[in-house]
Amino acid sequence: MNVELLAPAGNYEKLKTAFYFGADAAYVGGKDFSLRSFADNFTRDELENAVKLARSLGKKIYVTANIFAKNKDLALLEDYFAFLQYIGADAAIVSDSGAVYAAKKAAPKLQLHISTQANLTNAYAVKFWREQGASRVVLARELSLEDIAEIHSAVPDMELEAFVHGAMCISYSGRCLLSDYLANRPSNRGECVQACRWNYRIKKSDGAQDGGWLDIGQDEKGTYILNSKDLNMSAHLEKLAAAGVCSFKIEGRMKSEYYLATVINAYRRCIDHGFDGIVESELLTAAHRDYTIAYAFGENCATVNYNDSQTKGDCDYIANVLNCSDGFATVEMRGRFRCGDELEVLSPSDSFKKTFKLDCAFTSTGEQVNDCKLVQEHYKINCPYNLSAGDILRRRKL
Repeated sequence: MNVELLAPAGNYEKLKTAFYFGADAAYVGGKDFSLRSFADNFTRDELENAVKLARSLGKKIYVTANIFAKNKDLALLEDYFAFLQYIGADAAIVSDSGAVYAAKKAAPKLQLHISTQANLTNAYAVKFWREQGASRVVLARELSLEDIAEIHSAVPDMELEAFVHGAMCISYSGRCLLSDYLANRPSNRGECVQACRWNYRIKKSDGAQDGGWLDIGQDEKGTYILNSKDLNMSAHLEKLAAAGVCSFKIEGRMKSEYYLATVINAYRRCIDHGFDGIVESELLTAAHRDYTIAYAFGENCATVNYNDSQTKGDCDYIANVLNCSDGFATVEMRGRFRCGDELEVLSPSDSFKKTFKLDCAFTSTGEQVNDCKLVQEHYKINCPYNLSAGDILRRRKL
């Protein structure tokens, strides 16, 4: 498939992980104007370095500026867009028409991608943004494959980007008010508290008397009444491409390096070699909610995850590989491990899914230990494979 694999990156280290495991492009946020204010995000220097890194690898950087802007934001947005044009960002992702106006005024050469927050659900909306100079739209998650094909037919010169994996909002295309109402943190200004993931209860009251808390039941399965399942379109990528989608987008700027590595690696292999059992099982190894294909084939009433907020996944994230030679690997510890453990390799190379038993480990000071429990310590461990910097070690859960 001749498509772009687009990955999230919440900071510079995650960006390197995304590119290493096969993303063709990454979307990142600066310190302002992004809908993920609680990600680490990028300083201006880091954004400039991110663009340089992407150029050196033949990849692309898209920068999110998709808040709903207020008057006080406009002058700052103009300055920001001018900066993005100056450093050579491949596009800015925007949702607000005022932000589009500011970008066209201050940075006329900067490509604009219209965010899913703009609720792009029909061909006329896409045509409108094409006429405003946008080069790409990020389609609403509520669309079916048939809807997408009709939009592509009506506006064939517009690039179509669609989410293929990750968390979904219970609200329409992410336009949520719950966080603002319940926690005074506006989702549409980048401060979402994820109130949809909370465990809700109701309170019984008999007039002035407090009757206590009552659990909400949904067929006795649980109380997560607003908690959407995670999107997983890995088995239907060819259909998405045939409908006109040119960029497959993974959600997750707040997710861990391990999550990104796992999901990007799986989708890279799926795009290059086709969906199979390996891809299907890989997407169970990182933390996730129950999966759904959402509305790809029409209306779907089974998109809410009533059972729990999140499943932990089939593997534990153990370490990042820093270097490897002469039968030993130096790794940065991310999860406690011990001699005797069987470790598994997560890699874009042929080392993927190879396993080995840990026989010996040494701290950075040369002390031999059986229990590797110091967080982010650099341990030297036996390893029979020629691993590369950027590979990850994990351990299957019993």
